[in-house]
Amino acid sequence: MSCFGWRMKCGLSIFALAVLSTGATGASAPGRTVRTATGVVSGVALRHGLEVFKGIPFAVPPVGKLRWRPPQPAAAWRGVLKADHFGPPCMQPPAPPRVGPWTRVFNSQRPSSENCLYLNVWTTARPPSSPRPVMVWIYGGGFTTGAASVTLYDGAALARQGVLVVSFNYRLGAFGFLAYPALTQASRHHSSGNYALLDQIAALRWVRRNIAAFGGNPHEVTIFGQSAGAGSVWLLMQSPLAGGLFERAIIESGPAVIPFPGISGQGALAAAEKQGEQFAAKLGAHSLKQLRAVPAERILEASEGMRWMPIEDGWVIRPNWHPPHQASVINGMVADDIGIGYYGNGPRPPVTLPVHRQRLEQLCGKQAATCMKLYPAANAQQAAAALREALQDRARVSLDRWATRQIERSPRVYLYYFDRKIPWPQHPEYGVFHSSELPYVFDNLRLMNRPWQPVDWRLAREISAYWTNFAKTGSPDGGGLPIWPAFRPGKETLMQLGVRMEPIPLASRARRQFWMKHSKKPLGF
Repeated sequence: MSCFGWRMKCGLSIFALAVLSTGATGASAPGRTVRTATGVVSGVALRHGLEVFKGIPFAVPPVGKLRWRPPQPAAAWRGVLKADHFGPPCMQPPAPPRVGPWTRVFNSQRPSSENCLYLNVWTTARPPSSPRPVMVWIYGGGFTTGAASVTLYDGAALARQGVLVVSFNYRLGAFGFLAYPALTQASRHHSSGNYALLDQIAALRWVRRNIAAFGGNPHEVTIFGQSAGAGSVWLLMQSPLAGGLFERAIIESGPAVIPFPGISGQGALAAAEKQGEQFAAKLGAHSLKQLRAVPAERILEASEGMRWMPIEDGWVIRPNWHPPHQASVINGMVADDIGIGYYGNGPRPPVTLPVHRQRLEQLCGKQAATCMKLYPAANAQQAAAALREALQDRARVSLDRWATRQIERSPRVYLYYFDRKIPWPQHPEYGVFHSSELPYVFDNLRLMNRPWQPVDWRLAREISAYWTNFAKTGSPDGGGLPIWPAFRPGKETLMQLGVRMEPIPLASRARRQFWMKHSKKPLGF
């Protein structure tokens, strides 16, 4: 057997031994075998004529001398790999059962590992009569947490709608984004950092090479992601290394909605290298060899409180480089992505009249007096509502500005505004919180314990159908769904997804005109 593990000289990792053993647990029923470019895998039969393959290696474990190197293609194996377990999440802090609105189903609950570059495929149990479109999911988590095995990301419900679903892990935090002078010097591209994005590109290359064996169309791939995953989708749209690996893209709560973290502009790589040198000194490491010898747990511990993010490195991400033609794209937001409710690592302080004034001054600068007239408040309750409206209006106008630029490169652009509050009587304060569209996108309401209403089940069916329709045709419309008009410059509307499903204005006329005039560029750019 050829080795694709790392713990023994030519042996298998503990995880690989588990999935290759005949006594592996968790398989409800054995599935068919599929031959990939690196070996044969067997899946797990699901209900409704579906099958899932979990934990397929798409790269060599990035450990030892491969830590902080571009991912290397997985080595071939003999025999049948039992793909019935998710691979370990990439190194990250342990997730508590709940942080604010993000309960267990939103977070990775499994022990993490550097040996984490595995992917999963949901498909039909029998080969389809014709190849099916493929949807590739990229998870969020601020580039420091997240995993393809998160409960809500189960792809079975989407696969029932006539697509294949692929999810994968990518390196996080310092493991995914460390830039360091010695790494740059060792690279033939004179680049370091962005290993997480290179993992994503490697997974897409695996899809292009192997997905036909699972019944998918390698030339009809849609990438979709949320938060940091949405930022990743946007960066993949810009990267010359990802060209030709996908045809469509869905951006959920990413650039144009949330200020997107990253190091860009002239000197970006040098700035990131300086942070890397400071980090190495913190670890007591004075060379690349010493850095690679530091235990993963120590690196994780030393990373606490640091920001790790994509950079313009001149290779994966090139300054001022844009492909002449990009994918059709959906981009949108949820109502409280950047609202006054819960966002980040804790609840914001209550909105008082002084807080209302202070925040509007920050948002509107020299035009704060006009903002106060557009978003007036006489008491704390009105202040909270007015500030929420100001943030939402600005974000929706930002989406319109982004689309006006993007339509020059993309065949079609669709914008949305999701405003359904997940039923949670105990915690109304969280509003339509960041990530709250995910149970609906994946049609996985059954995996959350909430007092769902008929409108929620209907909304999950319709949103998941919009997403899968887009993957099939490049348009979300079809199957009797409410018509979702494509973006047109000057129309100044976007699609509302919620109790009501219809195009709505970005904001009232006066507010729209204000933000159009005083927001010079989309958020996150």
